[in-house]
Amino acid sequence: MRYLPLSGTDRSAMLARIGVPSIDDLFADIPKRLRVKGLDLPRAAGEMSVERTLGRLAAKNVPASTVPFFVGAGAYKHHVPASVDHLIQRSEFLTSYTPYQPEITQGTLQVLFEFQTQVANLTGMEVANASMYDGSTATAEAVLMAHRVTKRKKAVLAGGLHPHYRAVVETTSAMAGDSVVALAPDPAGTEDILAAIDGETSCVVVQSPSFYGHLIDLAPIAEKAHANGALLVAVFTEVMSLGLIEPPGAQGADIVVGEGQSIGNPLTFGGPYVGLFATRQKFVRQMPGRLCGETVDAEGRRGFVLTLSTREQHIRRDKATSNICTNSGLCALAFTIHMTLLGEKGLGRLARINHANAVELAEMLVEAPGVTLLNDSFFNEFTLRLPKDAAGVVEALAARGILAGVPVSRLEPGRPDLGNLLVVASTEVNTVEDRTAFAAALQEVLA
Repeated sequence: MRYLPLSGTDRSAMLARIGVPSIDDLFADIPKRLRVKGLDLPRAAGEMSVERTLGRLAAKNVPASTVPFFVGAGAYKHHVPASVDHLIQRSEFLTSYTPYQPEITQGTLQVLFEFQTQVANLTGMEVANASMYDGSTATAEAVLMAHRVTKRKKAVLAGGLHPHYRAVVETTSAMAGDSVVALAPDPAGTEDILAAIDGETSCVVVQSPSFYGHLIDLAPIAEKAHANGALLVAVFTEVMSLGLIEPPGAQGADIVVGEGQSIGNPLTFGGPYVGLFATRQKFVRQMPGRLCGETVDAEGRRGFVLTLSTREQHIRRDKATSNICTNSGLCALAFTIHMTLLGEKGLGRLARINHANAVELAEMLVEAPGVTLLNDSFFNEFTLRLPKDAAGVVEALAARGILAGVPVSRLEPGRPDLGNLLVVASTEVNTVEDRTAFAAALQEVLA
């Protein structure tokens, strides 16, 4: 626990310097309905008393590992081998940070080189960078990159793109003065993406599996995009799916981005995570972030170097491809170690277990009265249409010790037509008993 020795005078001076009258004004951008009005805490207490008080508050949370857990929608609970945590805590790795200078240790550079190789192989692309903040910011950076490549300013976002990813792209594009055409949410997986692509399109951004779980055939979208001089940006939020489905690169994608949290990294209350970014060799000089390259020294010995570090700290700001200043290098390390332990065959087996668990769960849940499955195909996540408000059903199931999924209304507020949709994920950590408990509880709630 940190002790911050600031007096009232100190805080007043800081507020005066930045030009706001009170600390509350610093939170003006947060909607009032989302602000905590305050905790009933004493003004002063001993350290042990504070620890006990905060411990009691923390105990009100329900850890994902203590109950049947089916929450996904961009962050997934997978088993991370104990060896991953052991290895990343070794002294030579524990303070691992995305390197700024080429003289960083060879070990760190080699790990990032291996990471890039793994990401390129997973995505079916020719080159990958040394990671990004997370999947959403990687998607926004991919759109900016496509604008640079095509010299155009309009991005088309498919209706199956994760709402948070869409919001990050829209925010970034607004700041850059770029145009975004965001198609309506597509829970049925039936939208006509091709019709939205025209001669002014810079890129079309398509997520597969989509936010609603649908598997999208990217090949015809890539063909239409290329015919119009645009790029296809393929997005994923569940990297585990790449162990089973055809890589986006093989389907014609020009840029592939997504979230790598599922491999090596726990949920950790939403971060830090690890963004993956890969592209074609011909676009490498427009790719944001950094690359680690393999070379030989003056004596012919194998070595690794930073290369193409085209960010604002390395070249003039107006020439940089990205203003990303760092990322979570330790998360990339965890990804690399877990991926190495799995290997190609292990990842494939794990992906098949995920898919099989999800199929079995979907078959059980549609037996509940009034429940409809919206997916013809999916990996480990699917969308249900319920006969009641999905948020209320989730709360009722949580009261029964089941964390049942994510109501679409939570991420798409203001859309009453989506209020009865529930996105459900099932990974290798879900047991037969978990799935049975979920199905039985859903029957009770909907009865």
